[in-house]
Amino acid sequence: MEKRGRREGFLEKTAQALDLPADAVAGLPRVELVGDRELRIENHRGILSYGDREIHVSAGAFIIKVSGEGLDLRAMTGLELLITGQITAIQLA
Repeated sequence: MEKRGRREGFLEKTAQALDLPADAVAGLPRVELVGDRELRIENHRGILSYGDREIHVSAGAFIIKVSGEGLDLRAMTGLELLITGQITAIQLA
């Protein structure tokens, strides 16, 4: 059986058609990597699992998996979180 990808929602399509930022309109996460030591995620839905080698963050329709060494959740608010450490991979699942 072939795995189907995530379907694009109405708000995402509207944002694209109107040339608006999808993260603001559809509530999609915004992921910003600064070098290999700092990762900011806005519009997250919470932490699913946390360890010094891997952190899983809910992003609504998918999961953001952050891998590395010495990972630390430095700050977390309802809208944004900051992960520091040696970041080696970011995967969307």
